[in-house]
Amino acid sequence: DGNKFFDLSTMSVGTNILGYSYAPVNTAVKKAIDSSVMSSLNAIEEVHLAEKLIELNSWADMAKFTRSGGEANSVAIRIARAATGRDKVLICGYHGWHDWYLSANLSKGSNLDELLLPGLNPLGVPKSLQNTTIPFKYNDFDGVEKIVAENKDEIAAIKMEVMRNIEPEGDFIKKIRKLCNENNIVLIFDECTSGFREFFGGLYSKYNVEPDMVMYSKAIGNGHPICAVLGRKEIMKPSKDSFMSSTFWTERLGPVAALKTLDEMKKLKSWEDITEKGKYIQKSWASIAKANSIEIKISGLPALSSFSFTKNNDELRSFTIYEMLKKGFLTGNTIYLSIAHTYEILDRYLDKLNDIFYTISLHNSGESHEITKLKLKKSTTGFGRLN
Repeated sequence: DGNKFFDLSTMSVGTNILGYSYAPVNTAVKKAIDSSVMSSLNAIEEVHLAEKLIELNSWADMAKFTRSGGEANSVAIRIARAATGRDKVLICGYHGWHDWYLSANLSKGSNLDELLLPGLNPLGVPKSLQNTTIPFKYNDFDGVEKIVAENKDEIAAIKMEVMRNIEPEGDFIKKIRKLCNENNIVLIFDECTSGFREFFGGLYSKYNVEPDMVMYSKAIGNGHPICAVLGRKEIMKPSKDSFMSSTFWTERLGPVAALKTLDEMKKLKSWEDITEKGKYIQKSWASIAKANSIEIKISGLPALSSFSFTKNNDELRSFTIYEMLKKGFLTGNTIYLSIAHTYEILDRYLDKLNDIFYTISLHNSGESHEITKLKLKKSTTGFGRLN
């Protein structure tokens, strides 16, 4: 309809670290299209991508590719269960929509609420899966240890995001690694979101802990569907006896896009660029909030920064989104940064955000006429669905 917006929200749910329509990746993909993207045999680029990712994750020996993060998570769970002969899984983080994950809400509908998305309904998930997936709280090692003790020799894997909103306390990650070693549990790091945002590879390297399996998604194809599951040989090999297959797991565009994206990220050191910009955003948010006497909570990796209002968050967040749209900015409470976000764009965004914070500051109750009006319209605008 002719409207144009700067994307200061999720950049396509975190898939575009190099920005939208990045020319070198597009050129590689277009060339691949012209010479066919599906064949009766696997594409050679799949082998090259496996070699490159294993080189980046030197502890890993084998790779398997999917086209979505939910699939990759499900593949990793199947492999861990095949390798251990056990059924139960401990989780901490958001790991997709498949039955194995949503089954955590069968025993208690709010079990997954604190892991990212609240209110996930397990409707349609077989009740027989109840208690096979058990959530634990980040940094609560005693809680994890207790669950393992109560389910001795039944746990196939501990799957977790290395970090999303808060830093690990002390040696939390190392303690989890040691616990897995002691109980023959497969340690899986879900880096579908965190991968390549602070390092050229997994965030786990920051904490000097190697997993048994890791998944990468989102960033590695710069908007093209490609996900990777990497693992140690002794864990990955049993999966050959378990049927896992999809026609489009072997299409060629995903690996082609990933190879070019990895080359470009390495050349540009994109993780350094978006981390520095993220630190700038977080510092600026804090300054703007303080200047307008508004309390906010800032969290997340710098390259994946979030803020929330400490009072009336839902209403003020929706008001902010609505007002920023009028000013030409697509926003939420989270910014997935890319190299396309120049400091000029960021400053324009921050200037407009400061204007809105000033408006909010004039109505400390959070119930101004404008905000009240938006609350009544929120269900029809759809802005409340943005994250």
